[in-house]
Amino acid sequence: MDQNFPISDEYIELNKLLKASGLCDTGGQAKMVIEDQLVTVNGEIETRKRRKIRDGMTVKYGTQNIAVVKKIIS
Repeated sequence: MDQNFPISDEYIELNKLLKASGLCDTGGQAKMVIEDQLVTVNGEIETRKRRKIRDGMTVKYGTQNIAVVKKIIS
């Protein structure tokens, strides 16, 4: 399943994205799956918990894909 995740700031940290998107129940779980090399950013395994995820980047965990998009504030 794919989902878009809108951000209003310049970036969101990877561990916070996993929690906020509902892919992980807790921040601790998010950190563990990143440490266990189960998360990719733009197709490459990512081990930095606080990696800055910006508009246009794609994060994958398991069968879930998250496309990060800049939220347009009107």
